[in-house]
Amino acid sequence: MSEPARRSGLRRRRRRPPRDPAATMTLVAHLTELRNRIAKALLALLVATAVAFWWYEHGLGDFIRAPYCDLPADLRFTQGGEQECGLLITDVLGGVFIRLKVSFLCGAVLSAPFWLYQLWAFVTPGLKRNEKRYGFGFVAVSSVLFALGATLAYLSLSAGLQLLLGLAGSGTVIALTAQDYIGFALSLLVAFGVSFEVPLIAVALNLVGVLSYETLRGARRWIFFLTVVFAAFVTPTQDPFTMLLMAGPMIVLFELAIQVARFVDRRRAKRDAAAHFHDLSDDEASPLDAAPSALDVAATPYDDLRREDDPAPVEGPAARSRG
Repeated sequence: MSEPARRSGLRRRRRRPPRDPAATMTLVAHLTELRNRIAKALLALLVATAVAFWWYEHGLGDFIRAPYCDLPADLRFTQGGEQECGLLITDVLGGVFIRLKVSFLCGAVLSAPFWLYQLWAFVTPGLKRNEKRYGFGFVAVSSVLFALGATLAYLSLSAGLQLLLGLAGSGTVIALTAQDYIGFALSLLVAFGVSFEVPLIAVALNLVGVLSYETLRGARRWIFFLTVVFAAFVTPTQDPFTMLLMAGPMIVLFELAIQVARFVDRRRAKRDAAAHFHDLSDDEASPLDAAPSALDVAATPYDDLRREDDPAPVEGPAARSRG
């Protein structure tokens, strides 16, 4: 090998950072990794938003307007015929902002697997094996619950609009603007999706040992009552139909969370009973006595093959024969 090639190989080897046997990172390295992962997540969000912006004119806009167009003709704005419906725009930039808002929210949903993976990859190295398992399950279940809540809100959107707009009575002309309807629809989807994840917080607190099953069982009535109050404040419409539609599934999910806490506490009690030292904290040593215990001489059988000079007394028939 020539001298210049050997020198270039040495320079390449010197540029490599030394391997850390403890697999630790400095604060600057953590911040650098966080910056890179945030940049990747934002790039994925930007690409997904651009795709949703194009998709808006190829089916996404019709999907958002479908609950409104399913209303009777007297409760919506028609364009020449009863089969056509439309939303009003009262300012120049209204259509742009509506399209951007829908595209951004849709892009956040489409890119959720990627930016959730970036978050998971940043947090995972600092977790234990059981914490990784719980974390992965928590993310998966929370995503499913959010999707279920948003789906229920979308399916009930048309019925809720018909109930609310029908209260205006006859003699009124109803023509919703695009800002009002799409803002209402998106806020309802997000509110239902987030509310369905609230019972999951109780399960998470029980898994880490903060909230026990006995506490949840004793506060069951208060939990159900506060759930109804929460639904009354969170629903954008403030009507009883939407409130009950949100509170009913939440109560069922809270009851399911209480039963999950019951199962977890029973399993934890059995595991702690087998460990014997479950009352100790993680930083406290177990109270084991390492000193050897004294032998019980009286309970030890005496050896007949002892030496003649053994001063130990002899009892029984052997002692009488010697005498």
